[in-house]
Amino acid sequence: MPEPDPNVLVGFGTADDAGVYLLRDDLAIVQTVDFFTPIVDDPFDWGRISAANSLSDIYAMGATPLSALQVAGWPRDTLPLEMLGEVFAGGLTVLKEANCVLLGGHTIADDEPKYGLAVTGTVHPDDLVTNAGATPGDVLVLTKPLGSGVVATGIKRGLVDDVVADPVIDAMATLNAGAARAMRRVGVNAATDVTGFGLLGHLGEMIRASQVSTTLQWDSVPFFAGVHALIGDDVVPGGTLRNLEAVSRFTNFGSHDRARQIALADAQTSGGLLISVEAPLEKALLQALREEGVSGVTIGVIRSRAFADGPSGAVVVV
Repeated sequence: MPEPDPNVLVGFGTADDAGVYLLRDDLAIVQTVDFFTPIVDDPFDWGRISAANSLSDIYAMGATPLSALQVAGWPRDTLPLEMLGEVFAGGLTVLKEANCVLLGGHTIADDEPKYGLAVTGTVHPDDLVTNAGATPGDVLVLTKPLGSGVVATGIKRGLVDDVVADPVIDAMATLNAGAARAMRRVGVNAATDVTGFGLLGHLGEMIRASQVSTTLQWDSVPFFAGVHALIGDDVVPGGTLRNLEAVSRFTNFGSHDRARQIALADAQTSGGLLISVEAPLEKALLQALREEGVSGVTIGVIRSRAFADGPSGAVVVV
């Protein structure tokens, strides 16, 4: 374990989205890194999605991205370097949209292509949002539909047409900047972004860090078109099944069948923000999200019972 440092405002103890280091009383830096293998066929789109995904951790903390470094692995003997250039171009497009400066990076030879960013952002310590502040009585608001993991698997298997794929690709390449601005305007208690561990996995981290529990309303959770049909056809990524095994230790699914359980555990890429906000501020947050062009949906409430693993469930799905 590293030596404790009083300037570390957020480390890895609460499985939060990024690390936060205090520079002075009115300024902290937020740092994160993320990269992954291709999830769509088009290299430019892959670059866009990966960049948006990397920046998402900064937004989830209520921070503003400042600079980034590219990280890439490339099989230069089997894929042309020009294709890597397209990936970089896609990433740069999103960085420009975020007003985040690209400072450089590092690329290595690798048998499997990989791409992502290490990102540094800034935040006033008073504006910092972590995953550890959810409070009993809060409502949970989600800002993007679920199911990108299932749809991406369908794309890889050639089972998904553009009508289903395009909205998911566009959503994954969309920054969470507007959602972050909205939650800063309103003032929220906690937030996290929904990525590889899925909705339930990241919610589990939030309520564990906050020492609370939650109830989710299945009928309120938004999904991309085509997701439930794909799950019915067993188009499910391995990461989603691993997520389901992990979250079942603390989730009470009630009468919801395995297909619905899979949908809630689906491993997301560049998903939305999951925000815990006081109930009296719910309408103000939803309005602020709409003004930012973001579709926020209330999907649950925070309960007072402390987090505990077990079949009774720290998360109850009704």
